Amino acid sequence: MKISWALIAAYVIFWLWYTPLGGPLTANETDQYVAMLEARNADKAAIKQLRAFAENDDGGSFIMVNALDLKDTLEPPSGMPADSAADDVMDVYVEHIFPALFARASHPVIAGDAIFTAMDIVGIEGAESWDSAGLVRYRSKRDLLEIASNPAFGEKHDYKVAALEKTIAFPITTRMNLGDPRLILGLLTIIGVLLARRS
Repeated sequence: MKISWALIAAYVIFWLWYTPLGGPLTANETDQYVAMLEARNADKAAIKQLRAFAENDDGGSFIMVNALDLKDTLEPPSGMPADSAADDVMDVYVEHIFPALFARASHPVIAGDAIFTAMDIVGIEGAESWDSAGLVRYRSKRDLLEIASNPAFGEKHDYKVAALEKTIAFPITTRMNLGDPRLILGLLTIIGVLLARRS
């Protein structure tokens, strides 16, 4: 019985942490994040876009769809070896962003390398070639803005920009996500409780 309650308690704690419970961003919060971005001289167009993104907040989680094409040759950022490849430069960004994501119940959902050129293109020029793609789950827009407004992020984001030939990223909400950890762990918790009660 103690094992059953321990499993249930662990799942409830995880659910409360993983689920966005803070509600939509307030106007005051949005202004604060925008002010932080302006203070570090972030791109004005990007700030305007992020404000519009924040003002249309339902408080829920979302997934960022990313397609990446890395440069074949590049001039590495200051402090990196002259022979650094785009992968090396991108790794500097990844090593910073992943801990920030995980701390906020945000994480990659899927990532992979392209195995062929684009097989269906409509209305887009220069979109035939991509190196990789990935989906990143954000617990909330608040979490994304916390990361983006951190001065340390701005410094590391420059590495991502330096490594990229082109990229596209856009957010989606999910109608169905069978890979949601809450669903998977919920089923495992039920199985664990049933097994514990049988023993």
